[in-house]
Amino acid sequence: TEETKSLIESKRQASLAGGGTKRISVQHSKGKLTARERIDLLLDPHTFREYDAFVEHSCTDFGMSSNKITGDGVVTGVGKVNGRTVFVFSQDFTVFGGSLSQTFAQKVCKIMDRAIQAGAPVIGLNDSGGARIQEGVDSLAGYANIFQRNVLASGVVPQISLVMGPCAGGAVYSPALTDFVFMVRNTSHLFVTGPDVVKAVTNESVTQEELGGASVHTRKSGVAHGAFDNDVEALARTRELLSYLPQSNREPVDTRYTADPIDRADVALDTIVPTDSHRAYDIKDVVRRIVDDGRMFEIMEDFARNIVVGFARLGGQSVGIVGNQPLVSSGVLDIDASVKAARFVRFCDAFNIPLVTFVDVPGFLPGTQQEHNGIIREGAKLLYAYAEATVPKIAITTRKAYGGAQCVMSSKQLRGDVNFAWPTAELAVMGAKGAVEILWRNDPEGRVRAEAEYTRLFANPLPAAQRGYLDDIIQPSETRMRIIEELEILKTKKLVNPPKKHDNMPL
Repeated sequence: TEETKSLIESKRQASLAGGGTKRISVQHSKGKLTARERIDLLLDPHTFREYDAFVEHSCTDFGMSSNKITGDGVVTGVGKVNGRTVFVFSQDFTVFGGSLSQTFAQKVCKIMDRAIQAGAPVIGLNDSGGARIQEGVDSLAGYANIFQRNVLASGVVPQISLVMGPCAGGAVYSPALTDFVFMVRNTSHLFVTGPDVVKAVTNESVTQEELGGASVHTRKSGVAHGAFDNDVEALARTRELLSYLPQSNREPVDTRYTADPIDRADVALDTIVPTDSHRAYDIKDVVRRIVDDGRMFEIMEDFARNIVVGFARLGGQSVGIVGNQPLVSSGVLDIDASVKAARFVRFCDAFNIPLVTFVDVPGFLPGTQQEHNGIIREGAKLLYAYAEATVPKIAITTRKAYGGAQCVMSSKQLRGDVNFAWPTAELAVMGAKGAVEILWRNDPEGRVRAEAEYTRLFANPLPAAQRGYLDDIIQPSETRMRIIEELEILKTKKLVNPPKKHDNMPL
């Protein structure tokens, strides 16, 4: 009937209006976009199809039966990013502060279930005050249902979380379970307990920004993988990240056309590594000179800067890049670097993205702080990640590869498919000076002669190549061509780990 049609249309308009013009103005005054504006910027134009727009909560306590807003605080649906399907939910802070109710959670869970079934990424835009207190345990159950979906989707479809406002209490664990977490500077906050609770329990006075702002989580905790200046930049960069990822673990990443020649040689690489092994250089310069069009999407750029991870393309094929960074702590592996790289390696392996590793590592960071905080356990995570990975693995040793760290960084013994070295490479238990101080500690006069002998025997790539631990010693300028050739061969690689319920990596 006309009356029914009119009611449907009024409810649809109410859902589109969210919390109303006044609350939307407040949202804009904080430098934040609305839930629907964010979706419009994230997705290709006119591709969004909304689900559950008419949903309303069923709570009757504390006067909620007469306080309903159609849509109930979250916008959910499906659309396209660069022509590829993605599922999205966007929390609406203008509706009950974006607080999570039972029906809110049901909407999110439906989207996640459909994403798993369809084999498409899930993107969550988080801007919420937390659990809806009026619903009590139902709200908590809603969070738990979402967490379960996060776990089931892990390794099946890519999951990306954008924290674009507050995200506190139990709500933080959904982003923490996803593959990538991005934050917006100055407007997003992520913490288990807020400043008031911290003050009451520990008597510590701290602001929201100091406790859980973007700077904290990108530089100190490592919870977030990147931070951006505003909503628009965050959404644009998310679109860019998706271009490097497959739809699911069942599909390969799309190969993209590049005008960058496969056989391009960059002679600057032949001299980019200083002859003095104590002098630093930027591994990012090396990577950019090798990958397509000099472009890399770096992950966790500001955390554990002694190792670099990110996505790039070689011959149009998406690859995961891992590289020790000599500019920061000489590229040494420590707890944070090990965990950062291990998680990235496991993501690439889960989604069939080949790994290209640039090795220049003097070892693991010594000291009581590292030992007492578990460097043995944490360093083993990176070793485990490389060892279990079945994707194509190509490693290039540019300079130092010392001790146990050499084993960890995609070595031949960890089923590395192709291991190259530049002429400047040194593969040894340790550096020449440290070695002779141990071997000739009672013969100071013989150390100089012994150091030269040790350098001749070990501080070059030949001994490792003669033993088959390296597949070839290549000219640095040829690195791009050689990697792309090997990636093409490895497209048909088949490697399966032994059957098991699941692994037991050192968590």
